[in-house]
Amino acid sequence: MNYRQLTFSFLLSIALASTACASGKNAEEISINQSTKNEGNTYTVASIAEFNALKLNPGDKVIFKKGIWKDQQINIKANGTQEKPIVVTVEKAGETFFTGHSNLKIDGNWLTVDGFVFKEGYSEKADVILFTKNASNSRITNSAIINYNHPDKTFDYKWLSLNGENNRVDHCEFTGKTHQGTTLVVWLAEKPNYHQIDHNYFGPRPALGVNGGETIRIGTSTWSMHDSYTLVENNIFDKCDGEMEIISIKSGHNTINNNLFYECDGTVTFRHGNNNTVSNNYILGNGKKNTGGIRVIGENHKVFGNYLQGLDGSGLRAGISLMNALEQPQLHEYWRVINPEITNNIIVDSKEAINIGSGKNTTRVLPPKGGFLQHNDIVNTRTVIKIEDQPEGTIIDNNRTDAASLPTGFVKLGTDLVKSDGIWQRKNEVKTPFWKKEKIGPVWDTAKKDF
Repeated sequence: MNYRQLTFSFLLSIALASTACASGKNAEEISINQSTKNEGNTYTVASIAEFNALKLNPGDKVIFKKGIWKDQQINIKANGTQEKPIVVTVEKAGETFFTGHSNLKIDGNWLTVDGFVFKEGYSEKADVILFTKNASNSRITNSAIINYNHPDKTFDYKWLSLNGENNRVDHCEFTGKTHQGTTLVVWLAEKPNYHQIDHNYFGPRPALGVNGGETIRIGTSTWSMHDSYTLVENNIFDKCDGEMEIISIKSGHNTINNNLFYECDGTVTFRHGNNNTVSNNYILGNGKKNTGGIRVIGENHKVFGNYLQGLDGSGLRAGISLMNALEQPQLHEYWRVINPEITNNIIVDSKEAINIGSGKNTTRVLPPKGGFLQHNDIVNTRTVIKIEDQPEGTIIDNNRTDAASLPTGFVKLGTDLVKSDGIWQRKNEVKTPFWKKEKIGPVWDTAKKDF
């Protein structure tokens, strides 16, 4: 440690000791330890006043003491570096809770928040967890928001809002939202934000009964022609019934890959924006009412490698639904499906596998145009394909089904599907589903979830 660092540590120790004495604490109760690994200090704090007194530098670590933290507004405003991130964590994950009207703001670069659990309360106005516009390369992990509901179900706040750039939400849990507002929102700006949302458990959310109950929304109608480049991968969505759109994509160049949607009343929806991908997901309805698959609106979307099983929905909630559009839509309305690529999906034991021209009415008069629907397998499904409106120039061929009557563009299914881990897979592409081999949700949560 050089002279400047020694001087800083000494002065900071004096400042913290003064703060402790002012709050009735002994100086010894605030732990300040030097950490050689990150060349920063480690602080253990027992009050928000102690935390606010800190001036954090790259490599520093803050530990919130185990226990109940009620009505705390935590604002982490600091800047680490890639080599020396600042870490804010808790003494005992799973035994440290933020209750009452607590919330968290992440406002800086290269910050990591670990182990924060919000429950037994609700926010009075602000989002529960907010990444500000100044947040970049920051992360929340191993954390949770559980049943953190305002008593007025019409009260709108988001459980987590992502602004800034290159931020990550991983190994967290979000369960039981019952009031108005999307669970997790990615907000857009002039530049793409490149966020990552992975290995999270999104637990049951009951039907809200009105619009605004999405589990994830990426963008807004107003900003929908901007690109986000957000990646949503390796998450579990368990009975997320808030509204018809489980994930609502309202921007461009996003990827929804390798997630499990389990008995969710709704669909993964390309609502606005272009050039998005939904790939390699597992959508298991198990015959639950209104379970749907993937709904396509807009241009140049790719839907491939998905496994859809036991879906009850039809029309807009079919396994794969390509909607009709308005002739001159506003940003918030229905844009034409152009050049979709629908390939190598497997749809099993469902009511209606594919619907083209869904939502057709007196105003939605433009059918899908261009693109192709190829190499998809439809097994034991009541309706293989329903054409609500004839597509223009869309290639439909080399699809396979075991149906007695073969629709145009379909051939007889062979014997190249095998069942492994309860899922039908192609013989040369068998793999273990991610949730059977990876930890999803917080590390401290040992409750077994059977899927």
